[in-house]
Amino acid sequence: MNQPNELKIYNSLSKEKEVFKPINAPHIGMYVCGPTVYNEVHLGNCRTFVSFDIVYRYLTHLGYKVRYVRNITDVGHLVGDVDSGAEDKISKRARLEKLEPMEIVQKYTNLFHRVMNKLNAIEPSIEPTATGHIVEQIEMVKAILANGYGYEVNGSVYFDMEKLLKERDEYGQLSGKKVEDLLVETRDDLKNQDEKRHPSDFAIWVKAAPSHIMRWPSPWSDGFPGWHLECSAMSTKYLGEQFDIHGGGMDLQFPHHENEVAQNIGACGCAPVKYWMHGNMLELEGRKMSKSTGHTIFPDELFSGDNNILSKGYSPMVLRFFMLQAHYRSTLNITDDALQAAEKGYLRMLEAYQTLQGLEHSGEENLTADDQQINKMLDLAYAGMNDDFNTALALGKLNVVIPKINSIKNGRLPMSNISKVTLDRMKKVFHDFIFDVFGLLDETQVGGQEEDHDLLDNVMQILIEMRQEARNNKDWAASDKLRDALQAAGVQIKDGKEGASWVKI
Repeated sequence: MNQPNELKIYNSLSKEKEVFKPINAPHIGMYVCGPTVYNEVHLGNCRTFVSFDIVYRYLTHLGYKVRYVRNITDVGHLVGDVDSGAEDKISKRARLEKLEPMEIVQKYTNLFHRVMNKLNAIEPSIEPTATGHIVEQIEMVKAILANGYGYEVNGSVYFDMEKLLKERDEYGQLSGKKVEDLLVETRDDLKNQDEKRHPSDFAIWVKAAPSHIMRWPSPWSDGFPGWHLECSAMSTKYLGEQFDIHGGGMDLQFPHHENEVAQNIGACGCAPVKYWMHGNMLELEGRKMSKSTGHTIFPDELFSGDNNILSKGYSPMVLRFFMLQAHYRSTLNITDDALQAAEKGYLRMLEAYQTLQGLEHSGEENLTADDQQINKMLDLAYAGMNDDFNTALALGKLNVVIPKINSIKNGRLPMSNISKVTLDRMKKVFHDFIFDVFGLLDETQVGGQEEDHDLLDNVMQILIEMRQEARNNKDWAASDKLRDALQAAGVQIKDGKEGASWVKI
């Protein structure tokens, strides 16, 4: 394994950081709860998916073979998340937009993928849908009933929480709730309460009302699966009855993830997950985002600047870099100042990387104090990632190295103070972290694509030479006109000892 030291993961189940020991190394199974595709994905969801994209990237970087499963919820997620008698979110949106439910699903799944592509998130290994796994969910309900952990009333099937809590002690460990709290139903808007043996029981199959659009035949009724069931059924199918990592937002700990544990115990007698990981909230100007109050920004509104909160638009990579600056378990607050600082930090890091690629070494191998400091920071960057994927810590250590890179570029630090081995390592670590682990694209180049950059770079070199020729001829008006025109087009010319260079601004 390409693993500098032990990787530790904060396990929401034990409430401690634990040394990561996969069930079947080097193979890892990771399941992350995906979006409910009834509306545009919001920035809070984006943060969760970026966080686990980085987990996926780093595990892969360490040499693990990861099967990453992230589902699409396209049925069963009820308005208010109540157990029965409410309208499915997909169905409600379809009715409001006067479209077929699967049109809604396709529309918002496409929009979700587009945003994830902009944020450079790697596609999961498998992206199963709830509607594509109705058979598996029905079979899991059968198993839960056969094991005595469920009961059927009037065509709906409920999970028997009292029986589970009497016989097993796993339920409640994840959320930290006490047994007496788990047995108290706090929601007072439930319908069909009289069907349940106990208020804490939850539906695993719901009999569809006559007006309900999305419905499937089952041994109990024409209906649809409970929201919690899909993740249990699909994670079991693709990762087995027990797998390594299950991730999602902190808001899913209870009841969704607790009920997943219950369902898996009911179906196979075993708790499904070794390491539970939960990301924290994303706030907007110090407050929770809310669509009902209008205190929210959708990703495309942030990218375009078409909103009433931020002073301008910020690119997808600036948003991603901004998310890197906080640990995934910490609350992150979006403000205009914070995004502007992230933009500067992102461009500073890319400029340092580009400088590194242009540095050459004569081959002397003199170990110096500068070598030792640089290598220590590179080691600590890995230590940060190994400390529960702490991107903020890793980023901070790389930022300590950047002044050294700039000093070499400006001639303040002689190249002879850096060994070739250290220079080569700097180049590799900066490349691996920026592009492979952090998942950033170089937006200072056109589209962040190498083939586009090669073409543009040739054109820019011609323009730089034209500008230099005008300067040599003391045609300051032509030189300034060319510089100002490029700046208006989003390109900045930088003059240095080695000649002029350009960056996208």
